[in-house]
Amino acid sequence: MRQSRHTKIRNLILASPDGLTTNQIAKAMGSSYKSMQHTVNNVWGIYVDRWQVVPRKGQYAAVWMCVEVPPDTPCPEDMYSPKPQTEWRRS
Repeated sequence: MRQSRHTKIRNLILASPDGLTTNQIAKAMGSSYKSMQHTVNNVWGIYVDRWQVVPRKGQYAAVWMCVEVPPDTPCPEDMYSPKPQTEWRRS
């Protein structure tokens, strides 16, 4: 079974204060652009901060940044407490 690259990607983006484009992440990870494009869309805690013009193509590239989660952040006991009630469940 392959190991998830999500933690490596998050650490890579956290180490770059200005953020990274998908192409830069792919080169640093030794992966293809297409594979990395699919992966970064599924990584928790990263977001598109801004759009950067690609010099040769004149297109825009997303610059990804990462959310820093404080170590003392409390976790919820039960995410759905109390459980949400819909109209059809109330009766």
